[in-house]
Amino acid sequence: MTPGTDMPEERDPFAYPPRWEADVVLADGGTVHLRPIVPTDAAALRAFHGRLSERTRYFRYFGPYPTIPDKDLTRFSTVDHHDRVAFVALLGDDVVAVGRYERLPGTDSAEVAFVVEDAHQGRGLGSILLEHLAAAARERGLGQFEAEVLAENAQMVRVFRDAGYQVSRAFDEGVLHLEFAVDPTEASVAVAWAREQSAEARSVHNLLHPRSVAVIGASTDPAKVGNAVLRNLLAANFAGPVFPVNPEHRSIRGVRAYPTVLDVPDAVDLAVVAVPAAGVDEVMDACLVKGVKTLVVVSAGFGETGPDGRGAERRLVDEARAHGMRVVGPNALGVVNLDPAVRLNATLAPTLPGPGRTGFFCQSGALGTAILADAAARGLGLSTFVSAGNRADVSGNDLLQYWETDPATDVVLLYLESFGNPRKFARLARRLGRTKPVVVVKSGRNTVLPALAATGVAVDEASVQALFEQAGVIRVESIAQLFDTALLLAHQPLPPGERVAVVGNSSAIGVLAADAAIGHGLVLAGDPVDVGAQAGPDQFAAAVADALQRDDVDSLIVVFVPPIAIPGTAYARALREAAEGLPEADSKPIVSTFLAAEGIPAELAVLGPDGAPTHGSIPSYPSPERATLALARATAYARWRSSPPGTFVRAEGMDPDRANSVVDAALSRAGGAEVELTDDEVVALLDCYGIEVTRDANAELKAVVDVPDYIQRMAPEGISCSIGLQDDPSFGTVVSFGLAGVVSTLLGDRAYRAVPLTDTEAASLVRSPRAAPLLAGFAGGEPADLAALQHLVLRVSAMSEDLPEIRALAIEPILASAAGAFVTGGRVTVGPPPSRHDSGPRRLRPIA
Repeated sequence: MTPGTDMPEERDPFAYPPRWEADVVLADGGTVHLRPIVPTDAAALRAFHGRLSERTRYFRYFGPYPTIPDKDLTRFSTVDHHDRVAFVALLGDDVVAVGRYERLPGTDSAEVAFVVEDAHQGRGLGSILLEHLAAAARERGLGQFEAEVLAENAQMVRVFRDAGYQVSRAFDEGVLHLEFAVDPTEASVAVAWAREQSAEARSVHNLLHPRSVAVIGASTDPAKVGNAVLRNLLAANFAGPVFPVNPEHRSIRGVRAYPTVLDVPDAVDLAVVAVPAAGVDEVMDACLVKGVKTLVVVSAGFGETGPDGRGAERRLVDEARAHGMRVVGPNALGVVNLDPAVRLNATLAPTLPGPGRTGFFCQSGALGTAILADAAARGLGLSTFVSAGNRADVSGNDLLQYWETDPATDVVLLYLESFGNPRKFARLARRLGRTKPVVVVKSGRNTVLPALAATGVAVDEASVQALFEQAGVIRVESIAQLFDTALLLAHQPLPPGERVAVVGNSSAIGVLAADAAIGHGLVLAGDPVDVGAQAGPDQFAAAVADALQRDDVDSLIVVFVPPIAIPGTAYARALREAAEGLPEADSKPIVSTFLAAEGIPAELAVLGPDGAPTHGSIPSYPSPERATLALARATAYARWRSSPPGTFVRAEGMDPDRANSVVDAALSRAGGAEVELTDDEVVALLDCYGIEVTRDANAELKAVVDVPDYIQRMAPEGISCSIGLQDDPSFGTVVSFGLAGVVSTLLGDRAYRAVPLTDTEAASLVRSPRAAPLLAGFAGGEPADLAALQHLVLRVSAMSEDLPEIRALAIEPILASAAGAFVTGGRVTVGPPPSRHDSGPRRLRPIA
């Protein structure tokens, strides 16, 4: 396609929507900054064009076009951000890619094109530009893109073909003409999310698998953090070179030091920054010139200190992302990779656990040190560990993306104080949880540290609980419970059911374990088996084997009090050997309270090639209650994981266009402000989604007798229920269900799910309130039509997805009976739609 002609610009070429700017992660894990073009980009655009190869220019312009004439340069760099839109991808001050569209006169179609600098082709910039251009086009009222591509330009054809849109094509004299609607499709969203996962996982892989590490601020003073980081890197025997950076010393801890990172003779993949906050800007400049890939900033003095520190933190992250780097921190403990081929301990923590298959992310640096020491003491091995401090850039969501496809990680542990993007967390955790358990401690219910508040969003407790339950996340209340659950998940199989047997040599402790199991919703498979205090190790092991082999047993709790005559270690070995010899041990988990030990005692450990406890080791807990609670959580997770994930379905007979008209009319009436719909508007809106409000009986009654308006037909008798929507600006919309009435309201007996809902989630929602058995025929009552309630929930969920302007909704009372679910009224409030943190084109979380 050839350069266009002049077109008068009627809008300010500098006035683009700020929300169109974005930092994005590319396929190789690097980053660039994306923003609309402005006239002052002309020089950078010309330089970019000069760096393009002849072949790339030919593919873009269908001719040689060796230089950009001034007239075209002005046109290319001056757009109206409406009918003519262009984005530039910036790496530092350099333009490395440009994408643009231009509306075809008098249509809702636009011609789209982009070009990527040769050195940056293959990094996914084309697909990123296409996503952001399509989002801008939709916002400007466009419905379709058209493109002319040379048939031999296979890479560009692949960008359009693989984007997930329904592309029609025509071929004429070596040129492909492509057309496709810009509205997202199920396929295009799936493609974008798959690319997002791959790119963000790659960026974390780069962080955790550096080939070289520089410690900037390495110190000879053992009390300084720069000394601690260097000491720990060397003690872990990192697989690559380590470069201390200190302008005052030739060597530190016997390793050659360099005045600045620019003086390091080799490439630097990871830089650990341990200089005072005031000196970080100068260090950043050197890292940018050096081409460092990732930063771990252990220095404090940033967002946790107040407004000035938050400004410095934003500058740090903005500069890093603009130059292709990801940042852990600031105020971070650091990162660990215990892969024997990497051996990375870039932290301030002196004690590490052994290698294992559990990944751990936490925000608190001080707590991270204790966590690592505790994991080591309990025998819980880790694959990788990240303590992100202020979490200005790399977050728990990034680690979820990485661990999803990391072959070295089977279990994921998170200590969260706040959410950066809770809606995205729900999506990622739900997907990851289907293959790997995610265990979370969520603190900060009432207070959050200032640094984390600056990079996080508040989510009410009902939304948090709904998020975790829906995503299959195992929520625990403390670090101790986190490790209790992790020890079981890391070393034992998931239970196939809820039936648990108890075997031990103490009736009293056996009864405690049985009571705890029943209290946590497990089903006791017979009375506890007591072999007696005088039983020897062989008798003890035989009883364990008998219980494990029973068909009515899904898991086993072993309780043991050491006798006086025989050492308890002999019983522990007998227990482990009995389990090792049974195929049932591969499918039925065992937990124990053995010798009052906590973790994996040596006698209960099955050792891997590296000498660390591995799968098959039997975890021990100080009390039967703690052992049973860990087992109950694993059982609930196994039940969620084995349940059908459900499908996202849209019922027939819904008219979102007409619903939009109802909402637009109400907002227009209120001048765009938040407003409650009238009764007629509520009835009309619900009707658009196939939700019928019980009809008025006025016409029939007026034919017989004079009656007032709004007399409603009698609905069949039933149990009064309520469906609601509440919007959390940070999390998204949550749909709730409960039985109506003062008691349910007083007790807070409502269940919540985040939208969109699958069919199985809708079914679960209407069965989740504590009073839900009333709907199933409790105490001899007639069961209500639960399927009808589920259909109502799905229609309300679809409405909330289609109409983000709905700020609150309550449909009540709904009379549920065997005859169906009859809606008798409702209230709806609409207003300006909130921003959606997990919708639209791919982007990194913006820094507030």
